[in-house]
Amino acid sequence: MRAGVVLFAILLISPLTGCISGGDEGPDNGSDLLSTPPEWEVGDWWLYMFSTPEWQDDSARLVVTEVDAEADTSYMLGISSRAEARRHAVLNHNSFLGRITHNLSVFENGEPSEVFRFPLLVGEQWLFQLYGKEWNATVTSTAGGVAIIRAEHYQGETISYTYDGNVGFIGNLVWATAEGEELLKMHLVETGEGDTGEFWFIQAGDLYSGDWEHTAGLPDGEIRDTFFASQHPRNGEWDEMIYWIDARMGGGTSTSTLTLRDHTSATALARTWGPGAEEEGQLGTIPYPSGDYTLTLTQTGQSHVRLKIAGGITTSWTL
Repeated sequence: MRAGVVLFAILLISPLTGCISGGDEGPDNGSDLLSTPPEWEVGDWWLYMFSTPEWQDDSARLVVTEVDAEADTSYMLGISSRAEARRHAVLNHNSFLGRITHNLSVFENGEPSEVFRFPLLVGEQWLFQLYGKEWNATVTSTAGGVAIIRAEHYQGETISYTYDGNVGFIGNLVWATAEGEELLKMHLVETGEGDTGEFWFIQAGDLYSGDWEHTAGLPDGEIRDTFFASQHPRNGEWDEMIYWIDARMGGGTSTSTLTLRDHTSATALARTWGPGAEEEGQLGTIPYPSGDYTLTLTQTGQSHVRLKIAGGITTSWTL
């Protein structure tokens, strides 16, 4: 990931009617809301908008589906449709789905990551792991039950985010580079309680990622690549493989073909794009036989193709 430093002024979310009862704010400007972790209940929910370079304006309603997971140490957060769960699994931009400890630590590679450290006091500092990097977090200000936190990576990337004690969860989050590229934006839209229905979480693992661009005027290109679809390191075989494709062809003679075959030479995925064709953020699944996979890509003219593949293990709840 590119490194750098970015300054971002976070818009504080005004208090929302929500599922977390924090009490009245006293003369300490809501510091009581920042002193201890919230207590969630099954059916509490938060609606967020996500934005990434790969997927703009992706919404997700996170719903508490369990409050006593992992020997009564953690909550579970699901999402309101299986398609959304698959998209979040393969794009890998929502670390706040699935298991979260009662002190709101999220899990990365099976280990809890202390995104928040209560009480949230101005000047308090700590380290945590997220997005495959180590971050040094500092509470920069608190007011009205909202804490602003800035986390820095030693190479310069930043995560600027808020904890809103009025709703008991994240208000805003921006992960960005020094060049000003926003790798992830997360913004709270609405919150509530007592949600019912079917909810999903997909425990995912990245299996393959490729990004290929061919420029008009260059000789026709062919790319062959392989990867191994291994099992989840702790929980066995994946239920399925989830893919995400983004493709754009120019005019004239611009074309591209993509073929993915398993170790038996059976075709698991195939695409052909002609001049002017576009396939933006296409999501799909592949039945999961473990083993080697071979990808073949051809490109002519002006052609840009991106592909991401993840393995997924699905959990669902009915509330």
